[in-house]
Amino acid sequence: MLIKKPSDIRPSEITSPENYLNRRDFIRAGAIAGGSLLAPAALAAVVPDSRRAKLPGVSSSPFSTDETPNSYDDITTYNNFYEFGTGKDDPVVYARDFEPRPWTISVEGHAEKTGTFDFEDFIKPFDLEERIYRMRCVEAWSMVIPWVGISLADVVKYLQPTSKARYIAFETLNDPERMPGVRRRVLDWPYREGLTIAEATNPLPILAVGLYGEVIPNQNGAPIRLVVPWKYGFKGIKSIVKIRFTERQPKCSWNMSQPREYGFYANVNPDVDHPRWSQARERRIGAGIFAEKQPTLMFNGYGEQVAHLYKGLDLRRNY
Repeated sequence: MLIKKPSDIRPSEITSPENYLNRRDFIRAGAIAGGSLLAPAALAAVVPDSRRAKLPGVSSSPFSTDETPNSYDDITTYNNFYEFGTGKDDPVVYARDFEPRPWTISVEGHAEKTGTFDFEDFIKPFDLEERIYRMRCVEAWSMVIPWVGISLADVVKYLQPTSKARYIAFETLNDPERMPGVRRRVLDWPYREGLTIAEATNPLPILAVGLYGEVIPNQNGAPIRLVVPWKYGFKGIKSIVKIRFTERQPKCSWNMSQPREYGFYANVNPDVDHPRWSQARERRIGAGIFAEKQPTLMFNGYGEQVAHLYKGLDLRRNY
């Protein structure tokens, strides 16, 4: 059972980083990542500093998995954020001096409440929750991450999309001066992603602003990013500056770049392989270099909550 019932959760179960920080896991993850450990600069980037501020008023959520989260080091030193480089340890190095304040989010399209919002004003109406979610990368590795965020469904409801809004589109900041990876044409910048309105109003997706009860680190998508736990990780767009409600399916970066390999829906599906590798099993980061891969679950284990969204849809064709 991946998701706890509300009655199973106590306020004391909100995860603290002290419970899970594990330097040996970090070393093993570094070995798996390519046979070498991170450079001293990367190690320095995860040492607690003044930017690791606690988030107040965080509540637990019935949607959290009961699996043990990965360590803070795992989560913050092994990830994809191409705006800061294509290596797994590039984001922790090159995002270190990124300043996510001041920050504004533009809301456009078919909605009653549009305009440009200061980040603090944007999140203020909503409750902060810790959501401990499984994360499955399309590259066949996975983690368990204790995000802190606001319900995307609540945000959508607050912005009041009109009847014409069938999709919601997101864009990342596009700033080559602050994001060195953008200077390379790895993708058609800015990074773009999207969901159907039905997906966006499901209870599971969040806009994450924190990790382990603290302000989200730069390398993980500060100050605000999308988390959709039943989809491959590349759907989790980071450092969001624009939200647009649209009638037509929005363009998404990886789908635009490699349409045969990356679809719009990008639901975790062990029965539909990537053209270049199997999706049937996954490597859990931090499990150790000799750990066996574990079976990948349909919808990453969240089928009970989301399978109905795709009733009648051919998931092999609509990958």
